[in-house]
Amino acid sequence: MLWDLPAPPLFPIVLSLKVAGLATAVALVAGLAVARWQMRRQSFFSKVMDALCTLPMILPPTVLGYYLILLIGRRGVFGKWLHESGIDIIFTWQGAVIASTVVVFPLIYKSARAALESVDPRYEDAARTLGASEAKVFFVITLPLAWRGIMAGSMLAFARGMGEFGATLMVAGNIPGKTQTLALAIYDAFQAGDDPLAISLVLLTSAICLSILVAADSFLSARMGKGPRRKRKKTAPPAPSASPALAGPASPADAAPAAGQGGQA
Repeated sequence: MLWDLPAPPLFPIVLSLKVAGLATAVALVAGLAVARWQMRRQSFFSKVMDALCTLPMILPPTVLGYYLILLIGRRGVFGKWLHESGIDIIFTWQGAVIASTVVVFPLIYKSARAALESVDPRYEDAARTLGASEAKVFFVITLPLAWRGIMAGSMLAFARGMGEFGATLMVAGNIPGKTQTLALAIYDAFQAGDDPLAISLVLLTSAICLSILVAADSFLSARMGKGPRRKRKKTAPPAPSASPALAGPASPADAAPAAGQGGQA
C-alpha cells in the first residue's frame, strides 16, 4: 500500500531542485539572449544557428555528456586549464548543473523565440519612433508582451531538468550524498532491488513534474486566450430602412387616398 512506502531520502530531492533551478536560470538568461538575437532572422547563418541551439533536444543525453567531457573534462579543451586553476567540474554537483543547462536550453530557446516573434512589431516600431532605444524596446515592450510564453517554456525546462539522467550520469557521476539526483536515486534503488523505495521516488518525481506541467499549461492557455468565455446576449438586428421613393404603400388604407387623388387629378 502507498502508506507502507518508505519516505524518500532528502538529499536527492534537494539536489534535484537545486540543479534544476540553477540550470533553468542559466538557460533562461542564455536562451533569451540568443532568441532576441535570432528574432525574425531568416538568413542561412541564422538557420544553422537555430539548428545548433535545437540540437541538444534530439541528441541522446549520453552524446551530450561525452561532448561535455571533451570540453570540461580534465583532459578536455577547457578542462585542462580549469584543472590547473584548481577548478574541477567532473563528478561534482556543478557538473550536474552544466549538464542540465545544456539539456534544457533548447526548451527555453524555442519557446522564447516563438513568444518574442508573436509580439506585433507595430508596437515596437511605435516605440522606436518615439525615440526608445533597442534595449528599452525589448525590456519595456517586447518582453512584457511575451513573458507568458517564456515562463511556460521555463517551467517545462525545470521539469526536464528534474528528470535529467544520461548527461548528468556521465559528467557528475552517481555519488550518493554528493551528486545523486532523483533520477539517479531511482536507478540505484531499482538496481538494488529495493522496489518500495523506487516506487516512492517515482511517485514523488511524477507528482512534481505533473504539477509543473499543469502550471505551464495554464500559462499557455492564458497566453493564447483559451480561458472561459462569457456568453454574449443576442440582440435583434435593426429593421432595414427603406427610402420613401422606393417604399410602396404600407397598407390598403394608405393606398386608397392615393388612388382618390389620382382620380381627381
